[in-house]
Amino acid sequence: MTALTAGFADPVRDAQAAFRALLDAMARPGTIATLPMPAEPPPAPLGPAGAAVALGLCDADTPVWLDARLAAGGVPAWLRFHCGCPIVAEAGAAAFAFADDAPPALDVLDAGSDLYPDHSATLVLHVASVSAGAPLRLSGPGIKDAAQVRVAGLPMDFLAQRAANRNRYPRGVDCILVAGSQALCLPRSTVVEAA
Repeated sequence: MTALTAGFADPVRDAQAAFRALLDAMARPGTIATLPMPAEPPPAPLGPAGAAVALGLCDADTPVWLDARLAAGGVPAWLRFHCGCPIVAEAGAAAFAFADDAPPALDVLDAGSDLYPDHSATLVLHVASVSAGAPLRLSGPGIKDAAQVRVAGLPMDFLAQRAANRNRYPRGVDCILVAGSQALCLPRSTVVEAA
């Protein structure tokens, strides 16, 4: 068994900073948040921003699903130790789904209910970059007119899945794209189109 690497250097303040940065980025889609980094690199293939999302948002009450690449290494033990979160086998049972290589279809994840749309899942998706790559046009709440972002490494069917996801509003899945130390939030209310 390998030793666990450290989480945040200052667990309380860094978790609060990560939470605040993600909250701001979720309220203003198209804004790139720079997240506090763990004191030591998390186990591969979990990236620093993905680890910061987990450390800031996951706890014993947030079941987490991991794709096959993340589940195969030391990531589950690291998350259980630092966040106390249960790891679930079914993506539909997760409050947070973390994917590095093979994300679940958005319609498999919990979209909440008409009475409690806030009880939905969030997909945390590792991408190659949230500041370079294919241009995307964002519109919707929190965006004046429209915003343009560039993202590299999205799944081929991501835009189609997002469109279907938005049609379920106010139900639906929120997405956080992570790369390096950065995160780009795409709430379910945001329209995402090729620019």
